[in-house]
Amino acid sequence: MSYSNGDMCGIAGYVGERNGVEVAYDQLKRLEYRGYDSAGIAVQVDGRLDLVKKAGTLNMLAKELELHPITGTCAIGHSRWATHGGPTDLNAHPHFDGEQDVVLVHNGIIENYLELKEELMQKGHTFLSQTDTEVAAHVIGEEYRKGGTLLEAVRHAVRRFRGAYAFVVMSKSEIGTIVAVRNASPLVLGLGQGENLLASDIPALLPYTRQVVAMEEGHLAELKKDSLRIVDGDGRDVPVRPQIIEWDVAAAERGGYEHFMLKEIHEQPQVIRQCLAGRLTEDRVFLENIFSDTVWNEIDRVNIIACGTAFHAGLMGKHLFEKLLRLPTDVYFSSEFRYGDPVLSPKSLAVFVSQSGETADTLAALRLCKSRRIRTLGIVNVVGSSIARECDRTIFTQAGPEISVASTKAYTAQVLVLSLLALHIAQVQETPGLRVADWVEELRLLSDHAQTVLTLEPETVKLAEQLKNMPLCFFLGRGADAYVGYEGALKLKEIAYIPTQESPAGEMKHGPLALVEAGVGAIFGATDPSTVDKVVSNIKEIQARAGTVLSITSDTSGAIRKASDHTLEFQPTRFDFLNALLSVIPMQLLAYHIANAKGCSIDQPRNLAKSVTVE
Repeated sequence: MSYSNGDMCGIAGYVGERNGVEVAYDQLKRLEYRGYDSAGIAVQVDGRLDLVKKAGTLNMLAKELELHPITGTCAIGHSRWATHGGPTDLNAHPHFDGEQDVVLVHNGIIENYLELKEELMQKGHTFLSQTDTEVAAHVIGEEYRKGGTLLEAVRHAVRRFRGAYAFVVMSKSEIGTIVAVRNASPLVLGLGQGENLLASDIPALLPYTRQVVAMEEGHLAELKKDSLRIVDGDGRDVPVRPQIIEWDVAAAERGGYEHFMLKEIHEQPQVIRQCLAGRLTEDRVFLENIFSDTVWNEIDRVNIIACGTAFHAGLMGKHLFEKLLRLPTDVYFSSEFRYGDPVLSPKSLAVFVSQSGETADTLAALRLCKSRRIRTLGIVNVVGSSIARECDRTIFTQAGPEISVASTKAYTAQVLVLSLLALHIAQVQETPGLRVADWVEELRLLSDHAQTVLTLEPETVKLAEQLKNMPLCFFLGRGADAYVGYEGALKLKEIAYIPTQESPAGEMKHGPLALVEAGVGAIFGATDPSTVDKVVSNIKEIQARAGTVLSITSDTSGAIRKASDHTLEFQPTRFDFLNALLSVIPMQLLAYHIANAKGCSIDQPRNLAKSVTVE
């Protein structure tokens, strides 16, 4: 499909005794990281439905609410990223049906909306917007006028839709009732005392409740202030099983940092501890709820499938699986996996890496593997997410909420989980020459190493001022350093909008070197002692063409420092792989401070969103 990233949107909903408009607005503020270009809120009041919506920021919606105040104890809200129709007031959510009997907000895409729209227009329906969402509102409204409850109307209507979506609906006649349905697009419910809530992500619920329910695929929910009912697509009641969220409210807020991204970079020592918690014994790795030892001895190949930052984490997994275990490993872009007709061995393992657990391309690849009866393992952060539920086994990264669009701590946690998985397999297979106890000892110290690396931040601030006007930046290294460089490059282009060229350092002479000229920067990862001489030669190649070199290194010989124009140095661990992982922290800091020096929008970079849940 050629649609935009349709689920960048945020959904909010509240029913209780409070001012629902204020609660819904607050929820939308907590979902701003998802990206949006318009917003709106609808409310039940005096037997009718009122709404206010506006293109632009939430501040513009707030001004519109001051001019046209609405109030009520049952409200839904939405922040939209345009897919069908541009970012205009009319295209903003919520949307009425033709009779203003129902109002709804929607995340995702209705793939067959045009044929539904033509069918409705033949019946006399007229439309105010260009959106697929308004078409859905008309379909639901038409079902509702046949009689029965709003829940039943939505249940029957969604059978006519094709696509990935989450709908939240109110009617003017069922006072104090919100109905929601989820199909491939995330939706979570919050259980309170005398109030209930819903949202597209957990941070919007945390100020109000710690009890949440992640809606299952194809399920519908009916929220009233004193009750929550969940049914499946056939209308059968489903048990409500809330989970208790341990995160502090502050964990979903900036905590005194200027941006979420900077906060999350600084959280990495804590994330390392969380990720390893309960998974290291005195001299072994312990992972719960994964395959039996028999399975690990049968596996002949690993396929890691992911997008973006998670793909780069997968490359680190490949490096470790092949180097430590001699286990053939391929890494696929999720978006390409299905279309490449992958060769999947019956004894292979497919590993799906995703922060949100809702990435549409990764989910589609997962379902392909399941259809071919390939063993599947998820590495995700969000409990209750689609990938977590649909994989045969799941390992959670335990990284806590990540708000900034540019992922930082999720990468570190994903690489760590892949490392733990490699060490677990090594234990099972009794890999010759590999002492897991040595790795466990070093992993216990990794959080302290990361804290020390963060002390390089003042130096990155100074370097950012010198490098912020680079027209192009190379990210270079060898082995694991090259793979970390891919992630460093992604951070710089995501938030500072500086073009990058990333590759193994030895590939420069095969073409990319032609791009080096005065003003161009090159950031080298140099954490492997066995490649120092080669990296020094590559540095000289850049400098000979007037490029400026910054090396991020744990080299203790001094050779890298002497060869480079600038260095960021930290003390090495006992393992080159962990040194390479630690080097991502200075790269993240450098990207952040360059973007900040340039005045870029850091937490919500242009054209991007946190999780992409349509293809």
